[in-house]
Amino acid sequence: MFSNRDLRRLLIPLIIEQVLTALMGTVDTMMVTRVSSAAISGVSLVDSINKLVLYLLTAIGTGGSIICAQYLGRRDKKDSDEAARQVLLTSAALSAVVTVFCLCCYKWLLRVIFGTVEPDVMANAVIYFYITIFGYPAIAVFGACAALYRSGGNSRLPMIISVSSNILNIAGNAVLIFVCGMGAAGAALSTVICQWIAALVILVCQLRPGQTVDVGRLSRIRPRPAMIWLVLCVGLPTGVENSMFQLGKLVVQSTVSTLGTTAIAANAIVVVLEFMSSVASMAIGTGLVTVAGHCVGAGKLDQAKYYTKKLTIWSAAVLFVCNWLIYFLTAPVARLAGMEPDAAELTVSVMLVISIIKPVFWPLAFTPMNGMRAAGDVNYIMVMSSVSMWIFRVGLTLLLCRALHVGLIGIWCGYFADWAVRSVIFTHRFYSDKWHSRKIIEDV
Repeated sequence: MFSNRDLRRLLIPLIIEQVLTALMGTVDTMMVTRVSSAAISGVSLVDSINKLVLYLLTAIGTGGSIICAQYLGRRDKKDSDEAARQVLLTSAALSAVVTVFCLCCYKWLLRVIFGTVEPDVMANAVIYFYITIFGYPAIAVFGACAALYRSGGNSRLPMIISVSSNILNIAGNAVLIFVCGMGAAGAALSTVICQWIAALVILVCQLRPGQTVDVGRLSRIRPRPAMIWLVLCVGLPTGVENSMFQLGKLVVQSTVSTLGTTAIAANAIVVVLEFMSSVASMAIGTGLVTVAGHCVGAGKLDQAKYYTKKLTIWSAAVLFVCNWLIYFLTAPVARLAGMEPDAAELTVSVMLVISIIKPVFWPLAFTPMNGMRAAGDVNYIMVMSSVSMWIFRVGLTLLLCRALHVGLIGIWCGYFADWAVRSVIFTHRFYSDKWHSRKIIEDV
């Protein structure tokens, strides 16, 4: 169903978008760092909350893209367009509820989650959180429209808009932070403005007639409870899974904070570098949702299996290259960051172990599940991912670091165990053929 050229047209813009967005996000953080330690601390605290909201809101778009891709696979444009309308409606409604709740409770949330942090840190967190809340509806609209475009095989337009928005955000930061002296408030305002620009631009494009997935006029959208329920059933498990991942990450970060200054500094760089090595492979997994969804919708399960295997191999190859490229850049990055010799040496050592183990387990742990998710196997993936993460990534980490005092490598042993267990679980699930037993679009 998809030639290599079709796959490249879908995947290359996704990879470019994800890589550039990650790089620009790092630049964004570095700009705030130059304001003050209180500013970056406050921004970092709020970002952990914003990521939870981001995962929840964009999950609706993911669920909708799966449903639209399946309808397109069976050449049912009418129901694909109707599903798209319900995705937009559901995303907007959910984001409105979350926005109102956070606006009413933002100070209380910060106190409950972060307790008694230093007053200047809390002051920066409060203003940054309050402003960024207004960007939640924009995040939801952009995420939904981008997912709908990708379900139709067009990943180029979301890439252009996303990258342009990130460049504009960096320029806005430069003006509002350094010229206007607004600090954390300037960073938040620039982010929200750019989020709304991106959302409005992609929404206008989505509303134009003749789209592969055609929403039509907004005034004609009416709720269809059965379709909304289906979107939630497919999308929310992914949102819960990603939110659990973020919560587990916070627990692990709290454990890192007990390991001493050298380990904290080393892990801060390792986390960034390890994530960068995964970005391209993660983009391939995102593209697999569209590819497998089309195949499943067309009733061609053998094609869904074929492309899942093929893109898993591509993901592994890309990960291997990126992982080792970043490893060889680790020492220069550590020097540029001005790290102490002990921290730099620890960073290089941990990245070496990651570069050896990660290419073996990570692709099987994270790529095939996107193909199975596109067939509707979302609940199994959510449960097994969450169980594996809490037992190994969190539980084993706590045992190794807090009880056995292994040090920073103990943190990453928890990651390795999680990757290995997931790879076994999802490989077995894939070859068991149970992942495509449920027919999503027949449930409407």
